[in-house]
Amino acid sequence: MEFIRGLQNIRAAQHGIVATIGGFDGVHRGHQALLAELTAKAHELQLPSTVISFEPTPREYFLGKAAPARLQRLREKFEALNARGVERFVCLRFDEHLRSLSATEFAEQILRDALGVRWLVVGHDFQFGRGREGCVASLKELGQRFGFGVEEFAPHLVSEERVSSTLVRDALATGQLTRAAQLLGRPYSICGRVVRGKQLGRKLGFPTANLRLQRRVIPLQGIFAVRASGAGLNAAPAVASLGTRPVVNGIEPLLEVNVFDFDGDLYGKQLHVEFVEYLREERWFPSLDALVEQMQQDAAQARRILDAI
Repeated sequence: MEFIRGLQNIRAAQHGIVATIGGFDGVHRGHQALLAELTAKAHELQLPSTVISFEPTPREYFLGKAAPARLQRLREKFEALNARGVERFVCLRFDEHLRSLSATEFAEQILRDALGVRWLVVGHDFQFGRGREGCVASLKELGQRFGFGVEEFAPHLVSEERVSSTLVRDALATGQLTRAAQLLGRPYSICGRVVRGKQLGRKLGFPTANLRLQRRVIPLQGIFAVRASGAGLNAAPAVASLGTRPVVNGIEPLLEVNVFDFDGDLYGKQLHVEFVEYLREERWFPSLDALVEQMQQDAAQARRILDAI
């Protein structure tokens, strides 16, 4: 999949696309259904299927630290879109200029002039332009004016609920990993490069692979039974801690993964961590001995859960 970051990197030869616009955070089952429609239409018109998204997200731009947690980093989103057969991923910087464009200006300057959109597939609740003034109905009128078709995609339901990134976040935040997996169509996962930590886990008998999360807000916290892949591992059973590590007065959120029966070197390697079951909340312990005792219990519980699957 071709990755294009910023309007300045779009060439005239790249004009003429079938596109969709949105955050696509999590690339859940609703997104997947829309992307299937997108790629089918692109094949019909023999034009590249294209996802248009934004960095930072509009909510992050307006709300800052109060914005909802991201389900995926940009790299993870890229990989998920690529797996669904999307041919181009256009990532636009959401800034004051983009924010200030009216719905008409956005359709004319971005969709027609910059991107050369020929067909646009959007969700039924799509809004755009300054103050979210544009909706699907106005987009269809603008499409007629500026030469592109607009298709309104119906909500995708799972268990009679409309699938959304918000529903996935709510499930993760409350430890409902099975529900989150149903909405996503796969277990929730986090990917990242293993970095060097203070090696406290190794000293305590629980060596961990540490992944920095590189996001403002994390969508879930606690202790989990997980499976780790990458760097020679294939769905290896493990126990993981995700949070700020209050027992060592941590501040930065960190994902620490203890892979069972493994003693290799993972530093600098990419790891894919799949969350299987929530074990407990992250909490403070009065001593390292108390922490080690709880870690042993967590590891034993995670082993039992993963062995049973």
